[in-house]
Amino acid sequence: MNIKKKSMKLIAVIICLLIIANGASCGSSQPGGETAAPPSVSPGSPAPSGTPQPPSPESPSPTPPSASPVSAPPETPPPPATPPTPAQKLVPYDGVVENLFFHEVIAYPELAFDGDSMQKGYDTNMVTVSEFNKMIESIYNNGYILVNMNDVWSEYTDENGVQKMKKNTLMLPEGKKPLILSFDDLSFYKYMSGDGFMSKLIVGADGEIWATGVDPNGNAVTSQDLTVVTIIDKFVKEHPDFSLNGVKGCIALTGYEGILGYRTQTDKNNDTAEFKLNRMQEIARVRPVIQKLKETGWYFASHSYGHINLETSTLEQVKADANRWLDEVGSLVGETKLFFYPFGTRLDGGDVYSTGPAFLFYYGLGFRIFASVGYESFSRIKPDIAAVVCDRMHADGTTLRQDRERYLKFYDAALVFDPMRPSEYGTSW
Repeated sequence: MNIKKKSMKLIAVIICLLIIANGASCGSSQPGGETAAPPSVSPGSPAPSGTPQPPSPESPSPTPPSASPVSAPPETPPPPATPPTPAQKLVPYDGVVENLFFHEVIAYPELAFDGDSMQKGYDTNMVTVSEFNKMIESIYNNGYILVNMNDVWSEYTDENGVQKMKKNTLMLPEGKKPLILSFDDLSFYKYMSGDGFMSKLIVGADGEIWATGVDPNGNAVTSQDLTVVTIIDKFVKEHPDFSLNGVKGCIALTGYEGILGYRTQTDKNNDTAEFKLNRMQEIARVRPVIQKLKETGWYFASHSYGHINLETSTLEQVKADANRWLDEVGSLVGETKLFFYPFGTRLDGGDVYSTGPAFLFYYGLGFRIFASVGYESFSRIKPDIAAVVCDRMHADGTTLRQDRERYLKFYDAALVFDPMRPSEYGTSW
């Protein structure tokens, strides 16, 4: 038996040597299958499917067969091809905060400037899509960054327990200058229908804000390129450094023909069930639009309910108008401390150096920042009450034609001017 066993061992050794000579392993087979050597791979040829690639010269050497099997530590992920941009340095800013406002843009100039009775008003108060795009690009290239008007001033209590207002030190990316952008009358009034403007804002299937309207051929249009809101949305998405903390701009609303293209207003001359039902449906439709705007950097101001002239209105008319705005617009857009004067006419005939009963009434409603229209981004903190009065510069046809020099810090009128504007009104440059 011993001789037989020795013979068998000798035969096994000879067989093993022959196997080794042919390139196979002489190790023991693992349960469930044999251990086989990987097929040879010619340099530069792809490995057969399911076969691990041989290690590259930069890879660590594989564990030798004689090493004890241990769990390998997780590999450190390779550094990204483009390292992340370091956070931009923020520096304090205490200078002038520029304040610029627009109305809705003219989507189709051929309809707005068609020689009818509305042409002059559109030329005076609006800019075209072409002009607006060039203006925003220039404003961005001139180093401005959008800030929230609510962040520029804040209310506080002094050592005597008196409410006061102060201008805040803004922390901005180095090299940037602050700019407040606001947009008046984004209610898409009925008179604008068919005159080259879009008709309402909607939330699209993609969850983003879009605008709907009709083109010059009468075709329905849904676009993000034909209203101030969606143009700014797209620009900030492409140039995030144009916005501080995602801020876009302020939308100043009236209410007498609803808001944002939805007819949410009441009508004392129409109390029918059908009208009331339609109004409730319009309110339901506009709510998601408001919510999306607020989620994406937009905020709201009052522009009065009826776009009234504050200089010629009685105190009773001012109060009735303000309360109706709160009921029909404020109830939808939420609280705001911003009031932008219609026509630029100030409360009480002049609130810069005096505080009258109409101003005190608005103050009692919670408004704190009162903006008119002027030639510079003027502001003054009132010493007797926790409020700010300021001016917004108007970007429109009037200043494009007559105030090129004053607006060069933002854009050059000669470079943005739309040749589709009526030629008969002329320019000063």
